[in-house]
Amino acid sequence: MTDRLVIRALAEGEARELFTSMPGLSDATLLGRALLDPPLDGYETVAAGGQYRPEWTWVALRGDTVVARAAFWGGPDDEQPVALDWFDYTDRAAAVALLRTTPLRAEYELILPPAWRDDPAVRAAAERRVEAAAEAGYRPLVERFRYLWTPAAGLPERPGRLVFRPEPDDDVILDVLRRVHTATLDSHARRAIETGGVELAAREELDFFRWCPSPRSWWQLAFTPGGEPVGLHVPARNHAKPVVGFIGVLPEQRGHGYGYDLLVECTRHLADGGATEIAAATDLKNAPMAAAFARAGYPVTQHRFCMTPPPPA
Repeated sequence: MTDRLVIRALAEGEARELFTSMPGLSDATLLGRALLDPPLDGYETVAAGGQYRPEWTWVALRGDTVVARAAFWGGPDDEQPVALDWFDYTDRAAAVALLRTTPLRAEYELILPPAWRDDPAVRAAAERRVEAAAEAGYRPLVERFRYLWTPAAGLPERPGRLVFRPEPDDDVILDVLRRVHTATLDSHARRAIETGGVELAAREELDFFRWCPSPRSWWQLAFTPGGEPVGLHVPARNHAKPVVGFIGVLPEQRGHGYGYDLLVECTRHLADGGATEIAAATDLKNAPMAAAFARAGYPVTQHRFCMTPPPPA
């Protein structure tokens, strides 16, 4: 046995066994992808039917013992990861070194139970990860509510105030996104605006719509009965399940509660297509959208703590 720290990516034949071998895994409040009960699905490689690539899975070892681990995730066609899904450790210095050493960079989204700060054990487990990630250069961006609609909540009734129609022209969609993001509460959009203006925020949103494998024909614009544009809703399916991809109301149409109308139409579109659960999310500070989700029957199932990565090593 040696105390020398080795940091490396995994190979297919060893990935699951080594990744899940870190001591202390029985302590659900300490380790794992999410501090939830019941926990999320476990680690499996793509070749074994899971979601993770061995080359995007990194560990820090002292001798034969895993003392820190990180698993990045991306869609089937992604050339770079889009999220840091797993990050936990028994050795903080090793964990910080791991994040600094790996060439991979993606937003870290720590998945937590609702009201996680009220549980001392969960709060301590969350804060130790956040602190280690911060020491490695990650920075807090936003905390988000994550929702999950199921048929048990019932389908919300359409208010009937708006008219919806598909829009096949991406340039029209992009123009609506520019207008929506001229005044936005979304922290990811605001970060993009600080970096590259409204144009970057709009294009990043459009890129996400295109990234989703759901049909392009699902995107719909909303209008008043008199033909005035109101906004956009995007029912979608990511690589796991149906989702509320986007709800956006034009600035001049805000104050009428139209976000709820858009959400209802989005929900019914997905449910009519057979969805038995629909995931969604919004920033904690976006009170109007949070109220719309609550009214439409979307309970909060998770709390997500998002951190932006440092520049590449």
